[in-house]
Amino acid sequence: MAERETWTTRIGFIFAAVGSAVGLGNIWSFPFQTGSNGGAAFLLVYLLAVFLIGFPAMLMEFVIGRRSSMNPISAFGELGYGNWSIAGALGVFTAAVTLAFYSVVGGWVISYIGGSLTGAYFGNAGAFFGAVSVGSTSVLTHAIFMAITIGIVAFGIQNGIEKATKVMIPAIIVLLLGLAAWGFTLDGAAAGYEYYLSPDFGYLAANFASIVPAAVGQAFFTLSLGFSVMIAYASYLGRDDSLPADGGAIVVVNTLVALLAGFVVFPVLFAIGAEPGSGGLGAAFVSLAGAFGQIPGGSVLGFAFFVILLLAALSSSISLLETPTSYVVDNYDYSRKQVATALGGIIWVAGIPTALSTNTLGWYNAVVFNLLLPVVVLLFAVFVGWVASDLSADEVGRGTSLDAGFATTWLWWVRIVIPVAIGLTLVLGIQSLLVRAGVLEAAVILG
Repeated sequence: MAERETWTTRIGFIFAAVGSAVGLGNIWSFPFQTGSNGGAAFLLVYLLAVFLIGFPAMLMEFVIGRRSSMNPISAFGELGYGNWSIAGALGVFTAAVTLAFYSVVGGWVISYIGGSLTGAYFGNAGAFFGAVSVGSTSVLTHAIFMAITIGIVAFGIQNGIEKATKVMIPAIIVLLLGLAAWGFTLDGAAAGYEYYLSPDFGYLAANFASIVPAAVGQAFFTLSLGFSVMIAYASYLGRDDSLPADGGAIVVVNTLVALLAGFVVFPVLFAIGAEPGSGGLGAAFVSLAGAFGQIPGGSVLGFAFFVILLLAALSSSISLLETPTSYVVDNYDYSRKQVATALGGIIWVAGIPTALSTNTLGWYNAVVFNLLLPVVVLLFAVFVGWVASDLSADEVGRGTSLDAGFATTWLWWVRIVIPVAIGLTLVLGIQSLLVRAGVLEAAVILG
């Protein structure tokens, strides 16, 4: 087997991790979740979840990955706890399930880039979405998106993922800033900003049971937590890098991009009188596409927005494919190109049902958000906080100028606060799935 790669530079790792975090979760899912859950009420809970749960949880995955210098499944055995490999394997499985439907949505983006150039969705955005989101067109664009993802991962850490994300992330930020500045000039901007930034605490209290799991799940999704991605990426890190500093940079940039996406989406929706959160999982594709069709310069603006969405989708999809790829490359004598192609093909097949039914895609998304991600993060918290606490505290402090008090505080936060928060989120998430399935008529816990 070939010698294991490492990141060429520290900024290369940060860009790659930010790229994994700054994906469809920020620009597609975040506005949809915010619009569906009361606007600023959701935003408030989401920000708390990102900084109080997401950041400490990200350090958990960093600790496991860098300490072991191995893929997410083999990492636990390398640390002397092979019976915990099931936790890493569940994270890898979650990454694969997510990529299966994520690639379908990435395919929609490809269709909309073409539609922006031709004006195909301007007349009837809903009909266009219906035509490209299910059926043979969706299966084809799903294949194209997956092929691009496979190509980047096949080139490796340095020549594939690192080089790609060094271009993608600055491009996403620059384009989003431009669109946010344009959104400021729209007639509906003030109302959009009020909805986005002024919390309705009455709404929050009345819908707490649905907002909390959605916000925490969104925080995990947008930070790529629970997929074992950050274990895989941190395994290529050098020993002298500061994990808290790198994690803080990733969380801040990721959050700023999510906020920027809101500053683009909500002024546009309110400018045409669209209902925030309308359009379901296709919100960005129906409501926004319809808006671009009604405003001057909509073709150019729509093209720019969907190019951003494609770059964001790819920067995350490569991390989701890298997670299982790293396991096979580390443990078997196959080339990276062979592994990435084979695994990408299998995941593409697994995603075909979601390319044929948006309802199926919605179920994939709901199970990942409400069940798989909380379970994986909870397992990681128990492992880091209680099972391998000594090595975890040592590793999180390595390469940083922070005193030992930080490691101690973080460790107890991981032991107590994160499991309690995740436990509550998991219970509410399971309840949400049961309501969705019709087993429960309405929420019975905090409902």
